Amino acid sequence: MGDILFALWFFLPAGLANTAPVAAKHIPYLKDFKTPLDFGKHWRNKRILGDNKTWRGLLFGIVIGVVVVWIQQLCYSNFHWAQQISQDVDYNALNPIILGSLFGAGALLGDAIESFFKRQAHVAPGESWFPFDQSDYILGALLASSLIVTLSLQQYVVIFVIWFCMHLLSVYVGYILGVRDKPI
Repeated sequence: MGDILFALWFFLPAGLANTAPVAAKHIPYLKDFKTPLDFGKHWRNKRILGDNKTWRGLLFGIVIGVVVVWIQQLCYSNFHWAQQISQDVDYNALNPIILGSLFGAGALLGDAIESFFKRQAHVAPGESWFPFDQSDYILGALLASSLIVTLSLQQYVVIFVIWFCMHLLSVYVGYILGVRDKPI
């Protein structure tokens, strides 16, 4: 149970950063800031990333990652339960701006890289590309965060499995609630 709680806690900044672009497009002041990451450029007669990958989403995701790591650091400093869940990760020794930025940028750039390959494989925007759609942000954020936090192989595997399953579950719940068109 400790490994599961650790996986949920440690990767929370990346998980929330991954959902941030959806929320950002509904924030009044950010609505019009929708410049695509690829600036509308094409490669091999296909959009590099597409209109759904924006600077607004990337920047908002990074901000969310930083805020969540900062809250985790506050919890770690003030609550014993947060120290227990954190296992060997000492949040007091980490800079929340750096780790949060790595989580946010890693998750969203992982998703953007997957979008590039998705476009090249002729998969339409919004169409599912299982299992890549479910794992891109996880791999990107784990790779980026590994620059300053080293985990055991077991911790990496548990994080991947838990968040992969959570992604599937959340998409399915969205489908049941009518927010999504497809269950995967």
